[in-house]
Amino acid sequence: MLKIIIKMKKNKFGNTGFNVSRIGVGLAEIGYELDHKELDVASKLLNSAIDNGINFLDTAACYGISEELIGKSVSRRREEYFLATKAGHSQNTKYKDWSYNAIKSSIEDSLRKLQTEYVDLVQLHSCGIDVLEKGEVITAIQDAKQEGKTRFIGYSGDNKDAHWAVDSGLFSTLQTSYNIAEQRARSTKLLDKAAKAKLGIIIKRPIAGSAWAKAKDKNNQLRAYDNTYLERSIKMQSLGSVKGEHSDGILTSIAFTLSNPHISVAIIGTKNPNHLLSNINIVNSLEPLDQSTLNELYNRFDQLDDNWKQLT
Repeated sequence: MLKIIIKMKKNKFGNTGFNVSRIGVGLAEIGYELDHKELDVASKLLNSAIDNGINFLDTAACYGISEELIGKSVSRRREEYFLATKAGHSQNTKYKDWSYNAIKSSIEDSLRKLQTEYVDLVQLHSCGIDVLEKGEVITAIQDAKQEGKTRFIGYSGDNKDAHWAVDSGLFSTLQTSYNIAEQRARSTKLLDKAAKAKLGIIIKRPIAGSAWAKAKDKNNQLRAYDNTYLERSIKMQSLGSVKGEHSDGILTSIAFTLSNPHISVAIIGTKNPNHLLSNINIVNSLEPLDQSTLNELYNRFDQLDDNWKQLT
């Protein structure tokens, strides 16, 4: 087991009154890739995260058995972490996606699986403007907050939908994609706008599935949904070396994302406890990128951006 250097620095989480660790744990992988017989793996991962300064856990109703593994592993430590889940994709065949009943049923199921009376945050899980403007899902999530089943409500999504959510003034948090190969949240001023509105900002896909490192190593083996990031990284690197970046592409990726001052927490997914502890050590000891290096990475993205919308 790796040794942790120091406890993790925490950031203000918008206007929620919470301070959250610079990185959190994204728990899709344990939900999709582990089974109930591997509860010990999930327990080791989650308890190690909490023991070593991570206090933000991010899951969703549709992440396989993720919520159940969290409930069985760390529900006894409920006061030690900020618990975020997502709703919208109906887990009950009686209800349609994005209906009032689907949202309410999803939240009730999440509470049962997570073995808690409340979550800190329920996020609408990447619905479009048409669903948001209809209002049914917003009423449902607001009712859940009124009933004490969630402390805060948020939106998880990208592009125009995310801009609508921020502009609406209805949400306390925004979760959106941002990394070297996914800079639209910067270039369209989404992060600036969310910060001005004092939303807690959660970043998903902060290292783009290791695409920047894979492109440097000429390694084209990525999960299918990260291939677009790999293609973009290859194009950006084809313009020549980037002065001042770290020799390790993973370090460059993490340093790039965490350099944005508006970000509250970046969620990194893993099912491997050693990978988790390595990530904590990296974040705790990582040298920031020079502004000139950041500017070069910004300029390359902007120069090559051919309608490179955020991936949903």
